[in-house]
Amino acid sequence: MRIMGMLATAGVMLATGGCVSTVANVVTAPVKLAGKAVGGTVDLMTTSEKEKDEKYVRQMRKRDEAEQKRLRECRKHPDRCEA
Repeated sequence: MRIMGMLATAGVMLATGGCVSTVANVVTAPVKLAGKAVGGTVDLMTTSEKEKDEKYVRQMRKRDEAEQKRLRECRKHPDRCEA
């Protein structure tokens, strides 16, 4: 009788050992995901000097193109153009 009790207790302990680790994984999963999300946000928000330079060049190119377009329009229709 005593052996049966010990075996039952050992069986319960072995069975719950797997459950405890599974529960621990389920509980910590949202924390791990949140950490990855925060890390991803930090990566999205930080820009290198090269990226800043590329953005600046794109903006300048866009301004130059707009200016060229304005000048072409002025040549075609001088009466519409400002001095």
